[in-house]
Amino acid sequence: MSTADPYGNTDRLDETSLEAIVARLEARGKHPFFQRMLREYLDVMAIGAAGSVLDLGCGTGVAARAIARRPDFAGTVLGIDLSAFLVDTANRLAGAEQLADRVSFRVGDTSSLDLEDGRFDAVVAHTLLSHVRDPLATLREVRRALKPAGTVGIFDGDYASMTFGHEDPEKGRAHDEALVAAMVTQPRVMRQMPRMLRAAGLELVRSFPYVLAEVGQADFWAPAITSFRTLLPKAGAMSEADAGAWVDDLEKASADGVFFGASNFYSYVARRP
Repeated sequence: MSTADPYGNTDRLDETSLEAIVARLEARGKHPFFQRMLREYLDVMAIGAAGSVLDLGCGTGVAARAIARRPDFAGTVLGIDLSAFLVDTANRLAGAEQLADRVSFRVGDTSSLDLEDGRFDAVVAHTLLSHVRDPLATLREVRRALKPAGTVGIFDGDYASMTFGHEDPEKGRAHDEALVAAMVTQPRVMRQMPRMLRAAGLELVRSFPYVLAEVGQADFWAPAITSFRTLLPKAGAMSEADAGAWVDDLEKASADGVFFGASNFYSYVARRP
C-alpha cells in the first residue's frame, strides 16, 4: 500500500506537483474513451433525473462539469476535494464554462463528510477510491449521504494491472512496480468492490469492465507519462534523472511506433436500499 500517492495527498503537495496533476486530469477528461466510460455509468444511474449530486474527490471537476453539461440535467452538483488548490481550479473552470449556477466545489474529507444524512439523490466517486486509505469508510459515508433508493457511481483503475512496455522486460517490470507503489494507495480496490459495497450496505446494480490499451502510439497515456516526470521524483519513487530517462524512453517509443501501455478500469453502479 502506497504512503506517497500524490493523488491521495493533494492537500500537502507543492504547486508544481498540483499543476502537473491539473494538466493530467484535464487532458484525461477530454479523451473520448475516458468520456465514454464516464457517460456509460452516468446513463445507468439516470443522472439527468437527480436533483442533487455529490462528486467525491472531485479534483478539477471533470465529472461534475460533465454531469452539469448533460442536456437532461437540471439539478445541482457539489464537489468535495482535499485540496484547496484543486477546489479553486474546479470553481474557475466551472465558471469559465458558465456552469457556476449548477456546480460548486469545496474542501472536505471524503471519509468524514460534513454533510447531513440523506441529502443527495446521487453520488459519484470518479477515480477516488484507489487513492484513499480506507475505501470502506468512504463508501459508508456515501451511503449515509444518499437518500433511500439513491444511486452511487464508482469508477477507477485496477492499477495493479497497469503496465508499460520497455526494451528490457525486467527493467520495465521494475518501473511498473515503482510507479504503482508510488502513485496508487489501493491498486486492487476495484477487485474488492463487490464485497465492499455489501459491507457498506449498498446494493450492486451494474458493473462495466474496460481494458484501455494503446499499442504503437500513446494518446490516452501521453498526459500521464508527462506527469511522471514531475510526480515520481516528488513521491520519492525515482530520482529526477531516472524519471526523466523513463519518460524520454516512453515518449520515444510512441514516436517510433513501438509504444505499449495498458490498464484495466471498472465502473460500478450501486443503490442505497
